[in-house]
Amino acid sequence: MGYYKHGVSIGLLQINSEFVLSVKAVGTLTHEDYQHLIPMLEVAINKIDEPQVKVLFDATEFTGWEMRAAWDDLRLAVKYGSGDKKVAVYGNHDWTGWATRVGKWFMSEGQVESFNTYEQAVDWLCEPEMAL
Repeated sequence: MGYYKHGVSIGLLQINSEFVLSVKAVGTLTHEDYQHLIPMLEVAINKIDEPQVKVLFDATEFTGWEMRAAWDDLRLAVKYGSGDKKVAVYGNHDWTGWATRVGKWFMSEGQVESFNTYEQAVDWLCEPEMAL
């Protein structure tokens, strides 16, 4: 029997001394996925004391969005994107490079980069902050 899985899972990781918001997208996201995701994400974000967080986005099983879901994602990025300190996207896809360039438009203070592997993403995400 075949099945098709899609959706988003969200968690909190501690990597060494860093707390990181972990996001994994699977399959093609739908508008219905965002209808379930957005209220849960808003509750989690509103409970974070530190306004800027580090995000580790696993795109290894992510294949994209339906059109309406892409709009939902854009609205979410506009609303919350400026609260991210660093976003590391990893997954060996051709589109992750241009997707991170688009993501930079919505991050007024933070950084977003794409990587092929989990290890590369974590190394960058958790590297010591440089004092200005």
